[in-house]
Amino acid sequence: MQSTAIAFSPSLSLSTSSRKLPVQRFNPLSFSASERRRFGNGSALFTSMQKFNPISCSLKQNGWISAPNPGNPEPENDAVVVRATSESASEQESAKSKDFSKTLVLGLLFGLWYLFNIYFNIYNKQVLKAFHYPMTVTLVQFAVGSVLVTLMWTLNLYKRPKITGSQLATILPLAVVHTLGNLFTNMSLGKVAVSFTHTIKAMEPFFSVLLSAMFLGEFPSIWVVSSLLPIAGGVALASMTEASFNWAGFWSAMASNVTNQSRNVLSKKFMVKKEESLDNITLFSIITMMSFVLMAPAAILVEGVKFTPSALQAAGVNVNQLYTRSLLAALCFHAYQQVSYMILQRVSPVTHSVGNCVKRVVVIVTSVLFFRSPVSPINSLGTGIALAGVFLYSRVKSIKPKPKTA
Repeated sequence: MQSTAIAFSPSLSLSTSSRKLPVQRFNPLSFSASERRRFGNGSALFTSMQKFNPISCSLKQNGWISAPNPGNPEPENDAVVVRATSESASEQESAKSKDFSKTLVLGLLFGLWYLFNIYFNIYNKQVLKAFHYPMTVTLVQFAVGSVLVTLMWTLNLYKRPKITGSQLATILPLAVVHTLGNLFTNMSLGKVAVSFTHTIKAMEPFFSVLLSAMFLGEFPSIWVVSSLLPIAGGVALASMTEASFNWAGFWSAMASNVTNQSRNVLSKKFMVKKEESLDNITLFSIITMMSFVLMAPAAILVEGVKFTPSALQAAGVNVNQLYTRSLLAALCFHAYQQVSYMILQRVSPVTHSVGNCVKRVVVIVTSVLFFRSPVSPINSLGTGIALAGVFLYSRVKSIKPKPKTA
């Protein structure tokens, strides 16, 4: 309903009090007999007139205001519109609130991912400097991870999966390369600086492209190949000027790249059946437990039982300090990988790859500051070029090839 208001000129002298207009009441008896028969003694006329909306008028200070008669309320069409608009606004506010909470949770997960990774590298490096048995250190990390997975399933923090024998056979190759990848990383961290290990591990995209072409038939575009050039060049430049360089640490980090990327390729090659596929967190949990089973006999056979208090005391190691830092490193190791998979469930692989590149930068910078590793300007330049190439690789991988037109 639209209200009509007519404003009078201020020069007019009018009273501001309400004036009621005379109302001519309807008298059906005033009609003639033929008219009364026509309108049914007035009842039909009354019914017809009730459909109209009488207008009561009053003269107020700002002019005549027409309003509906209070005795006959307007239809509730406007109320329905207002209510629908109000509900729509509340839905929009609720959607904005949900988006904000999702962004907040995602930012928190990224922060935890970086934080756990930083502390893992610091504690792990301290343990490996005092305890030169990387296989045993890797075994301890898998053991702590297996305990955490068991608690997670027992307390129903995450649904326990039902695994078939065929699934275990499919996961076994992934567990093997996962075990080797973490072992080679620990071997490299025990030989060279943390910053240099992570600079070499920036070569992961190079091996990802190479192995995907060899085993999956996925050949890269010219843009992807171009992004690999600064990665390789930056790693070479950093290696030439690295103060802690030795070939054992270098090749261990390279072997870690190969095995970690082999795991990704095997995941694409074998985990393809939807009815048998597992979510990332469940798959990581199973791989962790299988890696512990694989690592235990190998570590005992090669390095022996070196983690007992008596063996550590005989080696002149602070037992309590080593146990504490080993436990913290193992907890951070499992936590950062678990959080990494949680992030991957919320973002695209390209976003996750960019986040991983930023994480590597953060780890390199913090490790240099914490351990006060000597870094030359050329070494810093090489590391920067390699990381810039990794970022460029992450971006060009998101470019979809244009479909070929007939």
